[in-house]
Amino acid sequence: MARTEEVTPAAAAGSRIELNGIEVIAESERSGRPRSLFWPWFASNISVLGVSYGAFTLAFGVSFAQAAIAGVVGIVVSFALCGVIALAGKRGSAPTMVLSRAAFGVNGNRLTAGLSWLLTVGWETVLVILATLATATVFTRLGWGGGTGTKVVALIVVSAITVLAGVAGFTVVMRLQTVITVVTAVLTVIYMVLAAGHIHWSTVSSLPAGSTQNVIGALVFLMTGFGLGWVNAAADYSRYLPRAASGRGVFGWTTFAAALGPVVLLIFGLLLAGSSQSLSGAIGADPIGALTTLLPTWFLVPFAIAAVLGLIGGAVLDIYSSGLALLTAGVRIPRYLAAGVDGVIMVAGTIYVVFFGSSFIGEFQGFLITLGVPIAAWCGVMLADVALRRRDYAQDELFDPRGRYGNVRLLPLTLVVAGTAVGWGLVTNTYAGWLDWQGYLLGPLGLGGRQGGWAFAGLGILVALVIGLVGTLVGSAGTVRRQESG
Repeated sequence: MARTEEVTPAAAAGSRIELNGIEVIAESERSGRPRSLFWPWFASNISVLGVSYGAFTLAFGVSFAQAAIAGVVGIVVSFALCGVIALAGKRGSAPTMVLSRAAFGVNGNRLTAGLSWLLTVGWETVLVILATLATATVFTRLGWGGGTGTKVVALIVVSAITVLAGVAGFTVVMRLQTVITVVTAVLTVIYMVLAAGHIHWSTVSSLPAGSTQNVIGALVFLMTGFGLGWVNAAADYSRYLPRAASGRGVFGWTTFAAALGPVVLLIFGLLLAGSSQSLSGAIGADPIGALTTLLPTWFLVPFAIAAVLGLIGGAVLDIYSSGLALLTAGVRIPRYLAAGVDGVIMVAGTIYVVFFGSSFIGEFQGFLITLGVPIAAWCGVMLADVALRRRDYAQDELFDPRGRYGNVRLLPLTLVVAGTAVGWGLVTNTYAGWLDWQGYLLGPLGLGGRQGGWAFAGLGILVALVIGLVGTLVGSAGTVRRQESG
């Protein structure tokens, strides 16, 4: 069937800007091996922000052992979800949110594409905020001035690199991520060596154990902060691989590369934060800048380079994927302009938080919890849809509402709406006053209400994911079989 949606042509010869949009990548443009996925996924998750997650995790009132177990399980499992969805990229050679049309229908998918766009724009904004604050802190310690002027310059430089890479597209993103991987990994190892003397095992090991609810809360927070923040972009980079590439390789390299850095950094962060209450408190206000207090002056500039590059690595992938999500939601502009639009929003959000906002971690957790619920429901639907399929996608029909994937599929959309409604009722959000309506099911279901033991366990995210997963496995198996036989 003919496509009814305008798509951008492939890149012109000699062009430095990727002109591919959301269309299926032509066979002639697919290349590489699954191991090439190591570079974008490792670079986007090697940020020293992972060290700060140690303080965030211990704030749930858990012991070191409990936090470490929750961290390893939460990080690896959540990135394994990305690995599954990356398989769809190899099978369909299209962006994640275009492949999602097979589950939701060509136009029904606009809702979930819009949610994906919000999440990726939010994450890229968070990362640029962190880079700006970290630069200002380093300059202050060096005596070079870390006030408004420094923040403005840092914001301009970080935003320019992020936006220009996002506008340039896939090839530039992959090359940049390779450089970021090498430089950031080396400098991060040096940071860990220099900061290791601040670890006091006797203090860390004496941290009291938390309740089951506290451990689940830490686990869900880490899943949301790591892999679940990437599931809606997981196929955007595997789509350039040949169809003959190993599926096991795609899954394995995506999961391994994305989880390796965060696991190591989180464990190290738990040891640091567990050794010092004052450090844990400082991380809440400035998650990366606070880590500079452990360093000798001579390493502050290299640390700033490592921190900023690591954050840029994540922001670049986010802005690239957010542009693709914006196009999939129905905005008809070239991909590079979509990345530019998202860059403007990113800068505006950074200006608000850096110059007018309050506690960073409060706003950060509020953002993760609120958007994490509907994205978890979408993830459940998408995971089940990928698992049910045995054949490659019918490429042209991903763009045709009259094709086998249909216009609007009510069951998956209902599952996302239901999962969101139930999920928001099972999470609490005290980080922002305008979100205090959440948690409305905790009382009626006998879970202690908004102040009870389950209030901060993040059950809503797990429940939303299960609703999407089980509902699709049960309700869509026949539909998928009919699609694949059409």
